[in-house]
Amino acid sequence: MGQKHVGILLNSAMHRGVPRHKTGQESLNNYEEAAAAYGITPCFLKLADIDPDSGYSAAYIKGAQGYRYAVIPTPEVIHNRAIYEQNNASMERLIQQGPLVFNTCNRYGKNEIHRLLEQSSELKSFLPASATGLSGLKKMMTLYPDLILKPCRGSIGKGIMRMVHIGEQRWILFYLSPSARRWISVPVEQEGLSGMLRARLAAMPYLVQERIPLAEIGGRPFDLRVTVQRGWGGEWQTTGLFAKLAAPGGFVSNLARGGVALSSSYALEQVFTGAEAANIRMSVGTLSLAVARWLELSLPGLADIGLDIGITKDGQLFFIECNGRDQRYGFHKAGLTEIWKDSYRRPMSYARFLLENGSLG
Repeated sequence: MGQKHVGILLNSAMHRGVPRHKTGQESLNNYEEAAAAYGITPCFLKLADIDPDSGYSAAYIKGAQGYRYAVIPTPEVIHNRAIYEQNNASMERLIQQGPLVFNTCNRYGKNEIHRLLEQSSELKSFLPASATGLSGLKKMMTLYPDLILKPCRGSIGKGIMRMVHIGEQRWILFYLSPSARRWISVPVEQEGLSGMLRARLAAMPYLVQERIPLAEIGGRPFDLRVTVQRGWGGEWQTTGLFAKLAAPGGFVSNLARGGVALSSSYALEQVFTGAEAANIRMSVGTLSLAVARWLELSLPGLADIGLDIGITKDGQLFFIECNGRDQRYGFHKAGLTEIWKDSYRRPMSYARFLLENGSLG
């Protein structure tokens, strides 16, 4: 088989930046290098420029003078890096026309992922206790003294809150200011939850979880981001992992909320012995592969995900959440350049495999 195009599906804002190499955290150069290694050419599309009826699409393709916009036959294989919910009509129509699209849907509710993993006898022991909505919050307040409240459809730590029991019927609620520059704390009575808290939980679904007592470095909690991808042969592989250290005084590790990316080995060895840290890394990899293999049974097209895994100071592992569009730039920020590049190589190797195999498996 000769040189073929593989589509990289971007959202409209990122797609507009392709000619100027202004694509945020998405590296065009990494895609170009990775694709070239597998004898394929990446082309960058947005959903509105794909015409399922004609079988042609407009896409950016790199040439001698930079990226040019060209009309080409719609690629046989497309890697979705735009945000789409399940049952998106345009995406469904595209798939029906024949292209193999992997990571078709990459926005799943945290409560949905929790529900799926809870059905696994192997994985449910790695889940923190959880409930949903206002009624769930009230129940959890009777059971646990430290709670995390997450929007079911939120991302990059937006909208997350924490509630800490301080005695009797009194709690402290922590949330980010509207400018997202500092944490605000307000007292909350268990029998009369604040209007702001009730309004937030009424406005959108929230997942309420016991707060995991994460291992800390200098009083700052951290967790691990694990990139798990399907590569050549279609098998799941752990591409790499790095640690996300919360900002001073914070309790969320998201890089977009002031978190810092570190080598996982370095972070773990601040808390555990070298042998313990190595064992934890291996256990995290095993758990992450098991999560990916279980989720793919219910989530068709799953192929490229980022998992957040928490570790307590005594080495116990907890699944925190699944990111359907893994922001892989954390590897770059942690100084793990080759793993960062590998996180682009693996999807391109999977794309080449799909071109030859002709099926998502």
